[in-house]
Amino acid sequence: MRVNLQSTGALERRLEVSVPSGEVEQAFSARLKAFGRTARLKGFRPGKAPLTVVERQFGAQIREEVVSDIVRQSLNTALNEQRLAPVAGPRIEPLSLGAGQDLSFAAVFEVYPTIEIQGLEGIEIHRPTAEVGAAEVDAMIETLRKQRPVYSAASRPAADGDRLTIDFEGRLEGVPFEGGKGEGVAIVLGAGRMLKDFETGLVGAAQGETRSFPVAFPADYGKAELAGKTAEFTATVTLHEQGDLPALDDAFCLQFGVAEGGIEQLRREVEENMRRELADNVKGRVKTELLDKLWAANPIEVPKAAVDEQVRALQLDWLRRIGARPEDLKQAPPREPFEQGAKRRVAIGLLLGEVIRRQSLNVDEAALEARIEAAAIGYADPEDAMRQIRGNDEYRGQLESAVLEDQAVEWLLSKVKVQDQPSSFKDLMNFGA
Repeated sequence: MRVNLQSTGALERRLEVSVPSGEVEQAFSARLKAFGRTARLKGFRPGKAPLTVVERQFGAQIREEVVSDIVRQSLNTALNEQRLAPVAGPRIEPLSLGAGQDLSFAAVFEVYPTIEIQGLEGIEIHRPTAEVGAAEVDAMIETLRKQRPVYSAASRPAADGDRLTIDFEGRLEGVPFEGGKGEGVAIVLGAGRMLKDFETGLVGAAQGETRSFPVAFPADYGKAELAGKTAEFTATVTLHEQGDLPALDDAFCLQFGVAEGGIEQLRREVEENMRRELADNVKGRVKTELLDKLWAANPIEVPKAAVDEQVRALQLDWLRRIGARPEDLKQAPPREPFEQGAKRRVAIGLLLGEVIRRQSLNVDEAALEARIEAAAIGYADPEDAMRQIRGNDEYRGQLESAVLEDQAVEWLLSKVKVQDQPSSFKDLMNFGA
C-alpha cells in the first residue's frame, strides 16, 4: 500500500492511498468463492454453480462490496500510520477502481489544530463582588408580591398589570387563520405574553367593550405563514380585574412552600436562594470573560466541519425556543447569525480540552456527585433519579465533561490576574429591570 499525504489548507489534508491490484483481486476471488459456496442459482443445486456463472451474475455487486471494504480498511490503516484523527468523516474521491488496476483513492478531511496555550500572564479578569443584605431581601420580597397579585373587579380603564379575560379572532387579509382565535383567554397587560401590538390594542378598554386593532407579526415569528405580516384582530373584554399586592401572611408564604415559620422563614429561604443565584451569576460572568480573553490570546484556526456541527446545534436550539419541530431546519434562519457563536464554542472547547490534556486533569468525584444531586433535585424521587443518572452513560458523561471544564477554568484562573470589582446585587442580577 502506498500513501501520499498533502496539506491543502491550514487544517485540511488530502491523503492519497493506492492498493496493489493483486491484493484487490485476491480479496475479490476469496469473496466470490465464499459467496459461491452458498449461492442459489436457477438450474444449479445450492453452492454448486460454476464460479464463472456466479461471477457473471453477482460479480459487479461483490466487487463493489470488496472495494468498499478495502477503501475503509486501507484508509484506517493509513490514518493510524500517519497518526491522523479526522474531525469528521473524510470525503472520498475515487482515482482508480477498475478491475485489474491498482485501487487508488483520495480522502479529504480536516484535522484538529496544534495548540499551545499562551498569554495567560497578560490576562486580567474582573470578578464582581456584591452583598445580599436586608435591603436586597426586602426588594426581592416586594418583587415576589408583585408576581402574585390578588385580583378583584376593576372599575377604571384597563392598564398595565390588569388581568383581562377576552374572546378574540384574527384575520389575515380578511380570512381567519389557524391559531388566531380564542375564547375565555386571560392575559395580563404588560406581561409580554402576547405580541406588543395585541396588548397595546387593549390598553384603556373596559369590561364588555369590543375593539379592533392591527397586530404586526415579527419577521422571525415561529409560523412562517404569519412572519412579517399584519393581521386585524377583534377582541371583546369579558372580564377586567386589577391586581393588588398580597398581604405578607401565612397564605402568602405557603405559595413558596413555607408552611412553618411565617415571613421570617420565607426571608431566610429567599436570602439563601439570592446568595446562591449571586454566586452562580458571578461564576458565570468570570468564566465568560476568562474564556473570551483566553480565545483572544490564542486565536486558533477552527475546523469548518466542527463549526458546521455547532451551527446546526444552535439552529435546533432556536427552533425549540420558538416551538417549531427540531427536525424542520427549513424554518431556521440563515447560518450567518450563528457562525460566530459556533466558532466560539469550537475554539473554547479545543482550548479547554488542551488544558485538560496537558494538566492531566481527572474528574473530581465530589464535584461530579454534587452535579448529579443538583440534576436530580427537581424530581419527585431524587434518590431514584440519582440512581438513573449514574446508570445513564451518556448523561453521566455530559456531567463529567462539565466537571472537567470547571476544573480547567479553575486552573486557568490560578494562572491569570483576578481583580475584585465592587458591584451590587441589583446590577449583577438586573434586579427590577
